[in-house]
Amino acid sequence: MRKVILLVSLSILIISCKTQPKETVAAKTTTEITKPNIVIFYVDDLGYGDLESYGAKGVKTPNVDKLSQNGIRYTDAHSSAATCTPSRYSLLTGQYAFRNNAAILPGDAPLLIDPSTPTLPAMLKKAGYTTAVVGKWHLGLGDGNTDWNKEVKPGPLEIGFDYSFLLPATGDRVPTAYLENYNIVNLDPNDPIKIDYATPFEGVKTGITNPELLRQVADKQHSQAIVNGVSRIGYQTGGASAMWKDEDFPFVFTEKATNFIEKNKENPFFLFFSFHDIHVPRLPNEQFQGKSSMGPRGDAIVQMDWMTGQIINKLEALGLDKNTLVIFTSDNGPVLNDGYEDDAVEKLGTHKPGGPYRGGKYSAFEAGTRVPMISYWPGTIKAGESKALFSQIDYFASLANLLNITLPENEAIDSKNQKEALLHANAAGRKIMLEESFVLSIRNGNYKYIAPPTTKNFPNWLKSKKIEGGISLNPQLFDLSKDAGEQTNIAPENTALVAKMQAQIDSIVAISNK
Repeated sequence: MRKVILLVSLSILIISCKTQPKETVAAKTTTEITKPNIVIFYVDDLGYGDLESYGAKGVKTPNVDKLSQNGIRYTDAHSSAATCTPSRYSLLTGQYAFRNNAAILPGDAPLLIDPSTPTLPAMLKKAGYTTAVVGKWHLGLGDGNTDWNKEVKPGPLEIGFDYSFLLPATGDRVPTAYLENYNIVNLDPNDPIKIDYATPFEGVKTGITNPELLRQVADKQHSQAIVNGVSRIGYQTGGASAMWKDEDFPFVFTEKATNFIEKNKENPFFLFFSFHDIHVPRLPNEQFQGKSSMGPRGDAIVQMDWMTGQIINKLEALGLDKNTLVIFTSDNGPVLNDGYEDDAVEKLGTHKPGGPYRGGKYSAFEAGTRVPMISYWPGTIKAGESKALFSQIDYFASLANLLNITLPENEAIDSKNQKEALLHANAAGRKIMLEESFVLSIRNGNYKYIAPPTTKNFPNWLKSKKIEGGISLNPQLFDLSKDAGEQTNIAPENTALVAKMQAQIDSIVAISNK
């Protein structure tokens, strides 16, 4: 058995955003434990209310609910940002996305994370873990002038992953082919793949020119290359043998993940399982169609739940479940119509994707980042509900502390050790927490402050999503203990608190990442 010595403090360490050492506090006892495998399930666009254990209506999620019932269910856990690329960047680097101007990327963007940047997988790899990412990437690939017919790098393997099997960007962006490590899968060299995000290829049909070929009506942004009867963002030609079929995702990704687990069952491993579901286009396999009352979006939740169950079942079959820390969460809040007409709005019924919270994906309001989170480790984590304020940016420092790794001061500079809150339902979490959307917000206990934007270039397309962006030229302050739905702005009568919280944002922004 592989083992480490874990130093366990007898007192709970309450973490704030103030500068403090990331190493463990002086321990009074030691406990010998098996070095855990680590699996992070990272769902796309899953809202706070989208699981049965969080109050979902019209959809069943028994596999995820098993984790919730036997692990810790968090009620105040957050993605670090309200959109996918920034959240992924922060989770993997322990840095706020604004430090690298991280935003939603086009499918042909270069690798966003510089290979010299310390990352979570690189830290775990140094600790003896074999590391893998399976699923959606959307953090850029290559150097910005990528030839998809050759080796595509730098990528995940340059920032700490030993193995990768990816959707290169997202399901709604070209290229629509799997990338395994450095190469497009099943690519015929006699039929090279070409993509372009500016100019259509002559004679190639698109959603604009041939809407009769589409299975789902799409907005203009999503009406370019047609693949599998669905138009995407970006133009594409060639590579016919490599094109994916969306309905195959659950089986392809699950098989890659379970094969990785099987191969590394004798060694410590880290699996970052990054779902496409429930992002658009929502095209669940026929096995899951009609299994919810909410159309493709609800059926995609069922599909996601099944995939989660298959991987947990594999851990159990190999006898690894009691030596595996599982974290289940989402990259940002929910969205219904995100470019395709798939009945997400029409068939919503009484279901509330964001639970009791205002906003959703893209939004500065609470539903933009408050998402489901479950930690599960049979035999180590006791079942319970946690009210701890928790940010995904803290996984880096928390896992380092779990493994008794001392991080250099310039590594994961925004990540705070929340190990106690990760393992114990009654442990305290953060006091102060920054949130990113198209503006910056900050939580201080139950107070939520949304700063005015620093630019007037607001994204006009937010209106088409029918989501309140939470952007105002005036400061906004809410007391979530009395006003969870953020309906009453109390900033005008609390100017001193507004000034204090703005200063807290300014101090975080001013921290150097050099």
